[in-house]
Amino acid sequence: MTPNSPSPSSAPSRRSFLASTAVAAAAVTGGVPLLSACSGSGGGSKNDGTTSGKKLKDLLPTYVASEAVTPDIPSKNGSAVGFTTALPADQLAVSVPKKLGKGGEVSIMAPLWGTSPKQGNPYWTAMDEATGVKVNWRNQDGNTYGQKLGAVLASSSLPDAVVIPGWELAGKIPGAISNKFADLGPYLSGDKVKEYPNLAAIPTGAWQRAVFGGKLRGLPFPAESTPNIAPFYRADLFDKEGYQPPKTTQEFFDLCKEVNAPKSKVWACGDMSWAAFAFFGVLPERPHYWKLDGDKLIHRYETDEYLEALEWSRSLYSAGFVHPDAKAEQGDIGSLFASGKVWMYNMDISDWYGKTAVQRLDKPEFRMAAMDYFAHDGGDPTLFAGAPSNIWCCVNKKADEKTVREILALANFCAAPYGTKEQRLKAYGVEGKHHTLKDGLLTKTELGNNQAFATYEYIAAPAPFRAHPDHPDVVKGMIEWQQRQGAHTREPLFHGMQIQEPNRYTSLNAQFEDLEKDIVRGRKKVSDMQQATSDWKSGGGDKLRDWYRKLLDETGDAAS
Repeated sequence: MTPNSPSPSSAPSRRSFLASTAVAAAAVTGGVPLLSACSGSGGGSKNDGTTSGKKLKDLLPTYVASEAVTPDIPSKNGSAVGFTTALPADQLAVSVPKKLGKGGEVSIMAPLWGTSPKQGNPYWTAMDEATGVKVNWRNQDGNTYGQKLGAVLASSSLPDAVVIPGWELAGKIPGAISNKFADLGPYLSGDKVKEYPNLAAIPTGAWQRAVFGGKLRGLPFPAESTPNIAPFYRADLFDKEGYQPPKTTQEFFDLCKEVNAPKSKVWACGDMSWAAFAFFGVLPERPHYWKLDGDKLIHRYETDEYLEALEWSRSLYSAGFVHPDAKAEQGDIGSLFASGKVWMYNMDISDWYGKTAVQRLDKPEFRMAAMDYFAHDGGDPTLFAGAPSNIWCCVNKKADEKTVREILALANFCAAPYGTKEQRLKAYGVEGKHHTLKDGLLTKTELGNNQAFATYEYIAAPAPFRAHPDHPDVVKGMIEWQQRQGAHTREPLFHGMQIQEPNRYTSLNAQFEDLEKDIVRGRKKVSDMQQATSDWKSGGGDKLRDWYRKLLDETGDAAS
């Protein structure tokens, strides 16, 4: 049996899901009114653009903060809240005093990283009984979910609800969301949401990102605005050798020289490209990859900071500081970090708990931490706020009102905050069967590990939280790190907007992620990125800039 903690209610990005086994284990865009200025010609769609202003305000549910529980560590600067304790079942709060489900059945398709439990297992049965809604799960492999999602959306037969991750919003999928999923506004907009108190407690920004094609079409999975990628270091090994976390990229490079010892099978770091983008203040990814220089929109690829970050990351590889597995894009750098063969790496913040929980079973002295981001030449960093939500559960447009309300009842249960009976059941299953609680430590049984994991998580979730009562120092470290980074976090252009670019532009950026990898590993030159950017501009990038310029004129600067 191993200690476990509930999935942090923060929306993992595409990178964190694909790169971090901890997320999988722990587990845990906008339309009209059509802006004529943004629809353009040559492949434009009535769903291109975004929804803003009064029309957006009228769609959004009224926000009513939950008073069910009080966190041990409050939110600050956009951080999650933190919980360091686990209460006995008889002391848990109740956020759903009356079962809202009416005994109906619904089918739901969701991604799953792991082996799906069999139908009728005790965990799903307990959830069916508690919510009053029987779910027929159609779980799909998370690693290939996009392929299955595209096929299902192209078919004429959809489940009653489908989970849509934000990293799959490419090609025809945004348009399919607008065409195939229900408008939830008649059930949730304004004060209507108060019928579902846990849904009313979801932050407004998360709902804003759930507006597709001018309608409220998704139940959101909220996220912190602080960075989800953290530059980790082995705090225990640093202390032993007397090292301090670096405060400039030159100090980082010099520290790597001290640590690196390939002959002893120790490397300074893994690939640090994600952290490098933060060190150099690089703009985030779609759709927030623009900044204003006077009246002109400048794209991420066109900035000096972007090229400087790639060049610096490349220098770590050239000097031999990066573990060979990272260069070969194989293996698990996180495991090498845990074993002491790599001393620094960047990964989703959830890895902090994931690695600590496993390593301390045999090495109670294990300690890792996240270094604060810094400007590459010293001083405060320039960080950009993340999307308020990036995963949504959408309801089939053909669903009747009874089915919609059953799904909303289920979502209201799933959005219960940590410290409630509802969340305890969702995250841990049945006490005595799926988990035990002894001396304040929640521990999943083998059955719990095999059944009670992220299926219900993606239907809806509460405001972001981190709760790891088995390792309270990790919770404290996570939240305090988020709060420090949040002090330097700003909203990028178009922050929080669900933007649907015209299909004709969706392949423009396809080559850049692979090119980034090739450049930092020495397989391509930085000049190849400059040429790719030139080709991007002439191949449609300049027209995309014009499209966003018109969108900006219509909606205003979200960061101002």
